[in-house]
Amino acid sequence: MHGEYKVPGGKLVVVDLDVEDGVLRDVRVAGDFFLEPDEAILSINAALEGSPASTDTAGLAARITAALPESTVMLGLTAEGVGIAVRRALARATEWSDYDWQLVHMEPQAPALHMALDEVITAEVAAGRRAPTLRVWEWASPSVVIGSFQSLRNEVDPEGAAKHGMTVVRRISGGGAMFVEPMSTITYSLSVPESLVTGLSFADSYAYLDDWVLGALGDMGIKAWYQPLNDIATEAGKIAGAAQKRVVGPDGGPGAVLHHVTMSYDIDADKMLEVLRIGKEKLSDKGTKSAKKRVDPLRRQTGLAREQVIENMIASFRNRYGLTTGAVTPEEMARAEELVRTKFATEEWTARVP
Repeated sequence: MHGEYKVPGGKLVVVDLDVEDGVLRDVRVAGDFFLEPDEAILSINAALEGSPASTDTAGLAARITAALPESTVMLGLTAEGVGIAVRRALARATEWSDYDWQLVHMEPQAPALHMALDEVITAEVAAGRRAPTLRVWEWASPSVVIGSFQSLRNEVDPEGAAKHGMTVVRRISGGGAMFVEPMSTITYSLSVPESLVTGLSFADSYAYLDDWVLGALGDMGIKAWYQPLNDIATEAGKIAGAAQKRVVGPDGGPGAVLHHVTMSYDIDADKMLEVLRIGKEKLSDKGTKSAKKRVDPLRRQTGLAREQVIENMIASFRNRYGLTTGAVTPEEMARAEELVRTKFATEEWTARVP
């Protein structure tokens, strides 16, 4: 069995192992991490050898930590990361390189249609009828997108939204409100098989699915990191927020994960404050007193045009994992348009949490 895990902000951990009579055998840990002293790698292998195959990540990490010499130094590696790689090997998790990734980058679409396309494309991946997909959004109009469980009245000022022509829609994933202006926002979705995140906790899957874009930002000179649970940040402030939705497969079988990210290329903070009701409690857990200071746009940090940032991101993904240009099929578009009519453009859905 073979498992891999890229430690957030660190290095790749690879584990190969067998299971005999319910315990781990012939465990071999490798990777591009740094570890001192040399013999510590043997201590890690020995700590895992003979472990019950049912041991969870925390239990595996505890065995490793207890076995390491006191002088051990790990760079780009954690005991928990090794434990996750083991669990992924046992669960036969897939890797990014196992798939033929497809890119969908269409002309601008209405906000409600974007919500519907996320649902349809992810359902198609869950059903095995579509390859894992990176969809880069283009917006036809300004919008406020609220999370599946957010209160409409608590998040959006209707007078401010009307004043600035903002369409309010609700998405299928959780998380917070997105303030969107077409040329000031970069949004993308990943629709991936559930097996890609098998062996990861819900929180760990955010960091795992965000790793490629951290590399893309790094290529543009931005040192960014994953900030639990669902933010991407730099020293200058937050630049993006992520949200996820798990979709069950046909007949309750393995499904797919929708992971979408909204990045601030530029932002009109004064307008945002007129449209969104950002409470003091929300600001307090971000360590700032001003909503204007929460987000630091990519435009200032990169000096690049929005279109160039998007091109660079796509190129980075393609260089890592391969990426074939695709499209939404006529059948997928028809289903999405029907969902707009029956769900995403209805008051019943948008105000389902008043």
